[in-house]
Amino acid sequence: MQYDAWFRDAETGTGRWELDEILYRSPTGGLLEVTHDLATLKQRSAAAWIRLWEGRYKRTQWPFSSGVWGKKELVLPNIPDEDIVSLDEGGTNLFWADRFGRELGLADLWVKQCGVSHTGSFKDLGMTVLVSQVNHMIKSGKHQIMGVACASTGDTSAALAAYCAAAGITSVVLLPRGKISPAQLIQPIANNALTLALDTDFDGCMRLVQQLTEDKKLYLANSMNSLRIEGQKTISYEIVQQFDWEVPDWIFIPGGNLGNVSALYKGFEELIELGIVNHVPNIVCCQAEAANPLYLAYKNNWRDFRPMIAKETQASAIRIGDPVSRSKAIKALMKWGGKVEQASEQELADATARADRTGLFNCPHTGVALAALIKFVERGEIKPKERVVVISTAHGLKFGNIKADYHMGKLPGIVPRYANLPVELPAERQAVYDAVMRHMDRT
Repeated sequence: MQYDAWFRDAETGTGRWELDEILYRSPTGGLLEVTHDLATLKQRSAAAWIRLWEGRYKRTQWPFSSGVWGKKELVLPNIPDEDIVSLDEGGTNLFWADRFGRELGLADLWVKQCGVSHTGSFKDLGMTVLVSQVNHMIKSGKHQIMGVACASTGDTSAALAAYCAAAGITSVVLLPRGKISPAQLIQPIANNALTLALDTDFDGCMRLVQQLTEDKKLYLANSMNSLRIEGQKTISYEIVQQFDWEVPDWIFIPGGNLGNVSALYKGFEELIELGIVNHVPNIVCCQAEAANPLYLAYKNNWRDFRPMIAKETQASAIRIGDPVSRSKAIKALMKWGGKVEQASEQELADATARADRTGLFNCPHTGVALAALIKFVERGEIKPKERVVVISTAHGLKFGNIKADYHMGKLPGIVPRYANLPVELPAERQAVYDAVMRHMDRT
């Protein structure tokens, strides 16, 4: 069966532009979205879709072993398999956070470990789609694309550089100098991207990359490009699949540029259209207090959204004061009654460390979502037996410097309530034994 997808105006649902066209906004200036031929897709039953996806999931048949490309018909059906650029993204661990859940009084708490991926973040899910489409356009000869460019707070640049390196496509990344972790900075450097560290913040980098890609010689890879959303929405598919095709009660997700929360909703809406599920979960978008324009608009009953200059935060990847995908996110949150919460620097630092003590190893952005979850539990908004999923967006190893600074008491203004420092001792049996006994007495 032949499936199809195209761009349309995300605000009005009108217009049609082919995915091979280089455009990121509609003629009226609104964001685009990828839409699929649902009438044709629905000719296959829900049970048949489930059988197809279960048969592919984490197998070895190219390209369907990928958690994204196993759902190719609903992601990017238009390109041949040989043009796909995949690093086996998706298929990530849905971690039953049993001990941490019990501490919070929750019997069914899970963490979707999206950072357990090739470049260590959920950005791989969207970048495989975008770079595959660019690879297809270059091979077809329709456009003379010299390379792909993005602005980034770290993780997007890492994903873009890796996928472009795999495809042999030039990548250009614009980063705010001194505002990303060393582990994130080395990733595009190692993958041979042209890495430009600029004296500005992410929003400044975003403005510049849009200007840089205006003449279409470089293709824009940021999440205002709706191709990225098609990969990121598969988080919804995968969570449902991992729960044997059941929808959780709650999902908590960090929010920065806000493409991810709109992608989450899009995934659930399409599953409803196909008859695979019948409702959307309660979704909570979680922001750092230092970069919280969506939270402020939510608290004002969506009457006014005001961009802001984001302040310093441990959660550097969501240090975004003027998110480009805000219109999509707000539209989806309003439609489905979604919620928004914020976390202070102290709250996110302590939530990260507290959860780490139960076997996790969280990035600070996941810490924002965990801190928001704690607030909801303390307010009694979540019932003890409800199923809750926290989206972990990146691997904690990318932020080892922040985690070390927390435990050593070096984070400005933060009191490390869950600090665990190494104990320095002489290499003597009795000294080691006494230290072990003292520790056992405390625990």
